[in-house]
Amino acid sequence: MDLIDKIKDLASRIPKQVDHIQTEEATKNAFVLPFISALGYDVFNPTEVIPEFTADIGIKKGEKVDYAIKKDDDIIILIECKWSGADLHEDHASQLHRYFSATEARFSILTNGIIYEFYSDIDEPNKMDSKPFFTFDILGFQDHQVNELKKFTKAAFSLEDILTTASTLKYTGAIKKILEEELSNPSEEFVRFFASQIFDGRLTKSVIEQFTKIVQEARKQFVNEKINERLKSALSANEQPKETIESEDSDEPITSDNGIVTTEEEAEAYNVIKAILREVVDVKRVAMRDTKSYCGVLLDDNNRKPICRLHFNYSQKYIGLISNKKEERVQIECIDDIFEYSAQLKAVINDYESD
Repeated sequence: MDLIDKIKDLASRIPKQVDHIQTEEATKNAFVLPFISALGYDVFNPTEVIPEFTADIGIKKGEKVDYAIKKDDDIIILIECKWSGADLHEDHASQLHRYFSATEARFSILTNGIIYEFYSDIDEPNKMDSKPFFTFDILGFQDHQVNELKKFTKAAFSLEDILTTASTLKYTGAIKKILEEELSNPSEEFVRFFASQIFDGRLTKSVIEQFTKIVQEARKQFVNEKINERLKSALSANEQPKETIESEDSDEPITSDNGIVTTEEEAEAYNVIKAILREVVDVKRVAMRDTKSYCGVLLDDNNRKPICRLHFNYSQKYIGLISNKKEERVQIECIDDIFEYSAQLKAVINDYESD
């Protein structure tokens, strides 16, 4: 069973049980331990999932965190649990903050069994950040968030890979919250930003009030248009069968003389792919060929050795993952999402090298 199926199964049981959960201990048993298990850790192995882990802090001895997760004899994650009916707040985070600095762990989770807040030391080494870089709501998550969660599974856990995207996640999340607030209830500064670029007159109070309504209406129309674009794009993608890579009839790259423009995003994605593959192959062997319909990434600049394809010419971006000479397109929201498919990209290289 895939992680998303395990999480959905756990989520389906929570509404039936939550009214019967009255204590922190019950929350751990009913919600938190199954969640840890879904990530692939053996909750019955005290050398892997350590309950009541002692973290001595200065002169304070015997301080305990609810769970510590170990991998390869290293503490990798600390977990502090609260009752499922409790709101997670700064006091709870400050308690976890003390434990964090007393261990070698780079990640910690504060949870009430429903909301999981993931912390690291992005701002200052060995000091837990005041705000989480990733928040997962098991009763209200999106599928792409499960891809972030996968990085914390036992099978996929890589300190370097998670830290690479943690800061991006943190700041992206903060910006999204600001945008959500501004788009729902625009501040005067936000309205002035737009009005000043399209209105030549003086921005009086009445003008600002007028533009506040205009900005709100523009936001509604913009969101609706984007939703319609996504729906059309999804329907179009579903109609497209998987492509057979061997159908390529040309080994010659298409040059810019054919009207092809390599975008900044394609170049950035190419650099991300090289960063991922650096561990398994000399990146000088990783080449890019742009075409009118997609941007291909190849091994040894050989069209018969495709690593992946970048379909960035539409409002919805896709990465074409290669397996058994066939391509499967997967939606991505931003360039950093490519890191989620590191294992698949490396596997393609291994397949070519073992032939």
